Amino acid sequence: MKEYKKLTFPELIRVSAKNFNKRPAVAFVGEKPVTYGEFHKNVNALIAFLEKLNVEPGDRVAILSTNSPHWGMVYFAVVSMGAVVVPLLPDFSSEEIKNTLRHSRSKVLFVSKSLIPKVKSFSIHSLVHKVSMEEFKIIGDSSDILFDNNATPLKQYDIQEDDLAAIIYTSGTTGRSKGVMLSHKNIIFDAIKASKFQLVTSKDRFLSVLPLSHTYENTIGFVLPLIYGAAIYYLKKIPSPSVLIPAMEKVRPTLMLTVPLIIEKIYRSKILPAFNDKQLVKKLYSKPFIRKRMNKLAGKKLLKIFGGELKFFGVGGAKINEEVEKFLLEAKFPYAVGYGLTETSPLLAGFGKKDARLQSAGTIIDDIEVIIHDPDPETGEGEIWARGPNVMKGYYKEPELTKQVLTDDGWFKTGDLGVFDKDGYLYIKGRSKNVIIGAGGENIYPEEIEAVINNYENVEESVVVEQNGKLVALVHLNWDALQEKFQNIQENFENYLDEKYPELRNEIKKYINERVSRFSKIQDVNLVKEEFVKTATKKIKRFLYKKEQNGKSFQ
Repeated sequence: MKEYKKLTFPELIRVSAKNFNKRPAVAFVGEKPVTYGEFHKNVNALIAFLEKLNVEPGDRVAILSTNSPHWGMVYFAVVSMGAVVVPLLPDFSSEEIKNTLRHSRSKVLFVSKSLIPKVKSFSIHSLVHKVSMEEFKIIGDSSDILFDNNATPLKQYDIQEDDLAAIIYTSGTTGRSKGVMLSHKNIIFDAIKASKFQLVTSKDRFLSVLPLSHTYENTIGFVLPLIYGAAIYYLKKIPSPSVLIPAMEKVRPTLMLTVPLIIEKIYRSKILPAFNDKQLVKKLYSKPFIRKRMNKLAGKKLLKIFGGELKFFGVGGAKINEEVEKFLLEAKFPYAVGYGLTETSPLLAGFGKKDARLQSAGTIIDDIEVIIHDPDPETGEGEIWARGPNVMKGYYKEPELTKQVLTDDGWFKTGDLGVFDKDGYLYIKGRSKNVIIGAGGENIYPEEIEAVINNYENVEESVVVEQNGKLVALVHLNWDALQEKFQNIQENFENYLDEKYPELRNEIKKYINERVSRFSKIQDVNLVKEEFVKTATKKIKRFLYKKEQNGKSFQ
């Protein structure tokens, strides 16, 4: 962007307010939009409010809120005064929120009314104020510090491109949280380069359905449209079909971002049944030439459901199902794919509707480097490494962990395995790390869930794996302790435990799910009698436990 003197958030909003002053910026669906000029004014008023709260450059300010126009205003205000924003996923459990606030030493927390119960009892030394996201009012305080919509900042702030803008926590279950540190330049550079895959203009309308605290939505569904003067619309309720369909009719979005789960659900519930309803239709659909024509007709109907004006339907966060993607391709539906990680702000690769290639992650964004490190001589596959202005500064308070993933010459080791084809398209072949990708594209860290399980009475060790699409906890109990506890049982101890097996499984499952976020909830628990097989360094060989178990009691 030639108009930008530097890639910082205060510069971004200054230029956008100047170029798109009267254009709509953000709004709830069905409500009057806030213009770019008004957005900028509110950001300045919030900086003045934060000054009254004694927030200074470098202080951390957390946001725990569902999507709203105010979310973006708070975000810009925090980073525009040199403070650091800490966006928290609304689905985080109370324990995760507490651990994250402590680890980041957040000074102020902006929280939406619906999420106040999660933080009401918190007493954290660093946390001085909790502020209502809806009213910008200090919670539980008779203080005379009030938000003034007409106030302006008392100080001037000299923000540089490499200044820390955000700490993104992917999870906080164990108290040993991993916070990704992103600079102003990291995020804004990545947002600008994302426009390679789709031109965005001030006439565009985004409908936001993913959490703004997720880097994918934040960079591409929030920062990107604000750079180019587009309007962003938010839902007041969870995006169920009964909420989403009327919203799409009102907004008629031109661009949307989503995760595979959403489009896969639509395909299986709305599209596929129509093709399998009658035997003749099913038989015709099995013939490629006819199938393609039927898919094209279905694509036109699907486009109408989305408001009729959609030109970019971004799918990211996880690999899309091949059958569903083949339908989208043949239906001429304007889907696009993006690949990246929180550590890369997030986008590394992608494609737009004109360049779709089945099961590919697309081509690399401009002005960064992506290589396959130490590729297999036969397959060309190896770990994906990236280097460029979008790569994170490191993990907050974790220099050793940072060294493990960032080389001295700036390469970030993604932990993903991939290969390039002759045209420069990247294909993801799997993950070399232990991360499990949830159905909605969320990163699920098994070690964090295991840390919770291992705190349960008489649990010796555990492994969390994905089996047939389910998140399963394999739990090894301390049998000696259990036998001692139930030594007064007259009958055979193992027979007694077989009888109690369902009850014990349910107790452990309940214990886990009360302490982890929604997307980390365990769907099944299997009790394993033998110790897990380990390496020489006492690490459990996870790959041995990813296959479906036989379902017997105490395997």
